[in-house]
Amino acid sequence: AGAKEDSFNVLDLVEYTKNRPWWRKVFTPSSGSSAEKYNVATQLVIGGVTGWCTGFIFQKVGKLAATAVGGGFFLLQIANHTGYIKVDWKLVERDVNKAKQQLKFHSSGNRTSTEVKSKVDEVIIFLKKNVILTGGFAGGFLLGMAS
Repeated sequence: AGAKEDSFNVLDLVEYTKNRPWWRKVFTPSSGSSAEKYNVATQLVIGGVTGWCTGFIFQKVGKLAATAVGGGFFLLQIANHTGYIKVDWKLVERDVNKAKQQLKFHSSGNRTSTEVKSKVDEVIIFLKKNVILTGGFAGGFLLGMAS
């Protein structure tokens, strides 16, 4: 009639988190908002840095895209002027008018799909839960665009 002795494994969370890489600590999935995990200064710094990086890259890519499109139009005009290509302007005008009619037809329905509405709702919920992080991102984005 000896009592059976139960043995339990004890998990030391301090040691467990020390052995995990820092990116797993930051990017682990969590149901809560970032306001529950980080203080205000940390949220502002994270939002500001990611916003600045995004704005800076957005600015550089935008300049590159504008240069490519503008240069392409310039080269097409030179090729048209020198006679390398001939543009049928009546055909272009007809196609543009056809595209206008299709855009008017599609925009007259003015219905958004349920998938788009659900994604927009998810974004709004995220923004409401993470106001400080979003504010830091917006400020950083504007600074990145300006630099």
